[in-house]
Amino acid sequence: MKTIILMSAIISSFFFGNDTKSIHQFKVKTLEGQEFDFSTLKGKKIMIVNTASECGYTPQYQELEGLYKKYKDKNFIIIGFPCNDFLGQEPGTAKEIREFCSKNYGITFPLMEKIKISECPIYQWLKNRDQNGIEDSKVSWNFNKYLIDESGHYVKHLGSKTKPDDLEIIKWIEGK
Repeated sequence: MKTIILMSAIISSFFFGNDTKSIHQFKVKTLEGQEFDFSTLKGKKIMIVNTASECGYTPQYQELEGLYKKYKDKNFIIIGFPCNDFLGQEPGTAKEIREFCSKNYGITFPLMEKIKISECPIYQWLKNRDQNGIEDSKVSWNFNKYLIDESGHYVKHLGSKTKPDDLEIIKWIEGK
């Protein structure tokens, strides 16, 4: 009987678990309003960051862009989600956010439409162990980082103080 239950759990996990624990199930809109399908990122490591233009951590945009340029041709991508949830530090429109990011930091990595973390399905997946299969986390400020592996599975949450070019992140990207 235990063998049947175990086999049933394995088969169920194989057929149903992969979709519920993969970021590849999501579609969002870019800052310019175009559909962005995360399934197109299969085979890439992903860093998701909630961003803001008027935050003490805003200079991390420069490190994020440097990291993106260095590793974008090595199956790595950064996805930014502008967010005004923390002291209104991202008050701009989509056009203003794009102009700020381009003019001040030369941002070329994808930016999605501005979100409310509490209402964004991807962030619900990122923050809840029941959905991501690894851990619960809390986005307590701007520039939190989430690492997702090539299969679209959640790896780790890092807070705002962890710089984008932190050695732990570099080792993860490089597979060391």
